[in-house]
Amino acid sequence: MPNTAERLLAAYDEQLRSDAEMRSAVRVERLGPLLLGTFRGGRGFVSYAPFAATGNGMLGDLVDAAVAHFSADPEVTEFEWKTRGHDELPGLEQLLTERGLVPEEPESVMVGEAAALAVDVPLPAGVSLQQVTDRAGLELMCTMQATVFGDPPESVGPRVEDHLREFAEDTTGMEAWVAVADGKVISAGRVNPVPGTNFAGIWGGSTLPEWRGKGIYRALTAARARAALRAGKSLINSDSTEYSRPILERYGFAKVTTTTPYIWRR
Repeated sequence: MPNTAERLLAAYDEQLRSDAEMRSAVRVERLGPLLLGTFRGGRGFVSYAPFAATGNGMLGDLVDAAVAHFSADPEVTEFEWKTRGHDELPGLEQLLTERGLVPEEPESVMVGEAAALAVDVPLPAGVSLQQVTDRAGLELMCTMQATVFGDPPESVGPRVEDHLREFAEDTTGMEAWVAVADGKVISAGRVNPVPGTNFAGIWGGSTLPEWRGKGIYRALTAARARAALRAGKSLINSDSTEYSRPILERYGFAKVTTTTPYIWRR
């Protein structure tokens, strides 16, 4: 019988890759084992279930074809090839960099039981959790996240519009949550139930540096776990930084693999 990490990795591979990552794409094309998705805002994404690269040059040919596909579309300004550390695709990283894709920081893929996170967590005095449902709240949330992630101020507006569109079009139950102190957003994150799976993803987790280490991120994660359970999802996945990974590990989450985004920009 597989151990917990193996079982969770198998569920992740079977349920969250390939078609699940294309759900909000405006166009999808298949290229052998790859799915090439084009999304709003001029973004592209390469997804695939685990596969074996057989034959001389097969993997390089796939990378070349993906680059050619997105570079031929003038509306696409960037695309992401998201590698996973457990995939048996030797030489992939070198092939991607040789073709101009730039790696971002690797993250840990964490998977665990939603019920393990949905616990009561005491908050510091004067801090409260709130669900964000309107433009004003999203602007405050996205501005704080841009500060934490080091993103330019001009990224806030498009991000707000993306979230408003999700609220308007997405029937899966996506929720945005923030922690507030003295009227200021100090921590934030989203939960996205994935249709047709047992999973909900938690994304965008961020806390202002001066508020870290006080249990706020942990409480925000618990709120999102309760939202996942309300949506009928038993598992949670997160691509975690070295800040959030230990928090999830303390509550029984397993690091099932690593992921590194490789980005091509026009």
